[in-house]
Amino acid sequence: MFDASKLINELLGANGASQAGSAMQKGKDYLSQNAGGIAGGTLAGGLAGMMMGSKKGRKMASKAATYGGLALVAGLAYKAYNDYQSGKDKVIDGSTAPAAPAGSAPTQDRPSGAVPQIASIPAAPAGSGFDIAENAEEDSANGFGAVLVSAMIAAAKSDGQIDAAEHQAIFGKIGELDLSSDEKAFLFDQMNKPMDIDGLVNASQSPEQAMEIYIASVMAIEVDTPSEQAYLTMLAARLGLEPALTSQIHQTLATAGAEG
Repeated sequence: MFDASKLINELLGANGASQAGSAMQKGKDYLSQNAGGIAGGTLAGGLAGMMMGSKKGRKMASKAATYGGLALVAGLAYKAYNDYQSGKDKVIDGSTAPAAPAGSAPTQDRPSGAVPQIASIPAAPAGSGFDIAENAEEDSANGFGAVLVSAMIAAAKSDGQIDAAEHQAIFGKIGELDLSSDEKAFLFDQMNKPMDIDGLVNASQSPEQAMEIYIASVMAIEVDTPSEQAYLTMLAARLGLEPALTSQIHQTLATAGAEG
């Protein structure tokens, strides 16, 4: 059995979000005990940082637990697109300023105060380009849900290479997760394989899927290093996302608690 939604939940820590001993806390403990104490403060981010539980992951864990990983990504993409279109309409009406110019860094990556939070994530309409058919994806490592998991792991890799101790600790942590053998094998494969941005881009079959790949990528990392920012900039360009739409995606994630 392969459940992409469950894998996204695990990476965000959602499957244990309501318990003190959540999967991500266990990951932090495992890394601290088995990789020379790297989780005690010297590790900044990347794959090991995602496995031990990032600040962003903790913020999104409860939402992932509520909606399910795939539904959360789809709903965020749907909301971001609607807000983007609404903003364009307002610009045409002359009632608001245009979106951030091309090439400008998303303002949400430079927090200047509290960001208003949205109360709920809308469901992507069934049959729309944003709808991810969970039942069709859950039992296949070749479905689009698996692509989103791959996108999260690739983004986490953008922070740099991990050393042998971190690698061993991460694999040990995966072995402890409450996952099927197929799901663990998929994670092992994704952790081992070289970063493949071409594969992610080629897996996108529509503008809606391009947004969802980008959103899953942003959800996985803190976006607090030049390498991570460069990776997301390149990914957005390769996926064909307009700078103004990319900016709206980041804003939507910020108001959903996925950034900041």
